[in-house]
Amino acid sequence: MSEQPTINYQDLAEKIKLWGKELGFSDVGICDVDLKTHEQALTKWLENGYHGDMDYMARHDLMRARPADLLPGTLRVISARLDYLPTGAKFAKILKQSDHAYISRYALGRDYHKLMRNRLKQLGDKITAHCEQLNFRPFVDSAPVLERPLAEKAGLGWVGKHSLLLNEQAGSWFFLGELMVNIELPIDQPKANQCGACVSCIKICPTQAIIEPYVVDARRCISYLTIELRDSIPVEFRPLIGNRIYGCDDCQLICPWNRFSQLTSEDDFQPRNHFDHVTLLELFAWDEATFLKKTEGSPIRRIGFDCWQRNIAVALGNAKYDQSIVEDLTKQKQISSEMVIEHIDWALEQQQLKLNKLNEETNLRLTQRLIRTIEKGLPRDAN
Repeated sequence: MSEQPTINYQDLAEKIKLWGKELGFSDVGICDVDLKTHEQALTKWLENGYHGDMDYMARHDLMRARPADLLPGTLRVISARLDYLPTGAKFAKILKQSDHAYISRYALGRDYHKLMRNRLKQLGDKITAHCEQLNFRPFVDSAPVLERPLAEKAGLGWVGKHSLLLNEQAGSWFFLGELMVNIELPIDQPKANQCGACVSCIKICPTQAIIEPYVVDARRCISYLTIELRDSIPVEFRPLIGNRIYGCDDCQLICPWNRFSQLTSEDDFQPRNHFDHVTLLELFAWDEATFLKKTEGSPIRRIGFDCWQRNIAVALGNAKYDQSIVEDLTKQKQISSEMVIEHIDWALEQQQLKLNKLNEETNLRLTQRLIRTIEKGLPRDAN
């Protein structure tokens, strides 16, 4: 029986990074599986209930910080970055157009999960060809894994105060995926945290969800409220959501490091269905069949039609007064679920308040104009 050839792991690690780039990843790093320093913060975050209704976050206790418990025998994690910023994406412009829908940049194109997982699988297969004893498993949001701390250890960037990973050459507009392996590859060195004294992301958050640096209360986060939450959106947060109907990018938009973001070369991440520039009423007119057809292969589909309608109803309530909005809300109310009707009623109330304010302003202007006309007709010495 022939002996297995000795493997040069340093050479293999360099090949892995090269293969990763060839497969389309923007960057690849390697780290060990020791996340003990993150266990206390994870436990505290869960105990405080900051995960909201995301029961899956607490379901596996501390397994998220223990990759070797998830896949026994794991010695290293290969972390991969994939940039997703689409070309010509309109950011602040859409947020200022209250009658248009703002959809988080990562969700404008096709769902990234399968794409990244397939590439990680291909990377694992390439490694297997050079290392027969390899046992690997790819993950892309598909298991209890602390992906950002792992990516930070692998040298792909540092965790910013908004809890997202930042890279000095790419900002934060990228996806992360992991390949767990049972071979002792050389590890990369973490990057220094370069947020400094900047707190722009904390200040800009519409709902003040970043309660302290590096700690996000998901229950207040617009991404959680519009994507993860399956019940009614708390009334106090509805006006703050604005026209954001799927996710929120404010903390990324304000971040100075995103001046260095890289545009994606992936066609799959380019906007579909004009999601980067579409009116709320156009989307609100979709029936469930249209929603399912238009969101096929999109991450948006997973929230379901009711939550989609719920989110748009809130955004329409926040839009400038428009009789067409009132008419469409009233029409949709006749065929909507109980949860959606609750948000439609709220939106109609908001539109009525805006109409009342417009009428008051109009009456005030007319009164002021009348007073000026009367004053012009009075004698100069009249009291």
